[in-house]
Amino acid sequence: MARVAVAVAAAVACLALVPAALADGDPASDYLLSQPVFVPPDDGIPAAYAAQLTAVVAAAKAQGYVIRVALIGTRYDMGSVTVLYRQPKVYARFLGQELHFLYRGRLLVVMPNGYGVSSGGRTLVAGEAVLAGFAPPGPSGSAIAAAASRAVITLAAKDGVAVKLPPLEGATGSSTTRDRIVLGVVALFVIVAVGGGTLLWRRLRRGAPT
Repeated sequence: MARVAVAVAAAVACLALVPAALADGDPASDYLLSQPVFVPPDDGIPAAYAAQLTAVVAAAKAQGYVIRVALIGTRYDMGSVTVLYRQPKVYARFLGQELHFLYRGRLLVVMPNGYGVSSGGRTLVAGEAVLAGFAPPGPSGSAIAAAASRAVITLAAKDGVAVKLPPLEGATGSSTTRDRIVLGVVALFVIVAVGGGTLLWRRLRRGAPT
């Protein structure tokens, strides 16, 4: 009976180690197993730009062009593989190998300094040639997401799939709302200041000798 208990405990321990062995602290590799786009939560990527990229990827897939995208804005987005930061081509191959068990299709990596394209863990030479003339997006979160959308559209077009860039839903509206709030606060401040100044002037006038 004791031997059975030991065997069961050993089996449970082995099962517990499986996720740890598969997960190497690389956030994109975990997320892209089930989702088409990895958008880091702390890179300042506006929701409108993330939604636009997701829509582009979905539209391409609907026409038969399947690709998954990883946006990498900072070293912290790399998890435990920070050594590959600013090496988008190498990281695209690495990430493709990480996903190989469940996904072996096209993969696009966008970093501030450039792009990487792989398929099944191997460099997609034709894809990298298509993006060779693309300028690096730089560190801006919105620029990285926008560059990824353009890259997906260009890659899909190379394969004969036409995808239109959807509008940035809510981006203009949010900016307008913020502007209105700021203007409202400024207007309120002016009203209070003028009203206070008028009241003070009246009190001083009343107390002045005639």
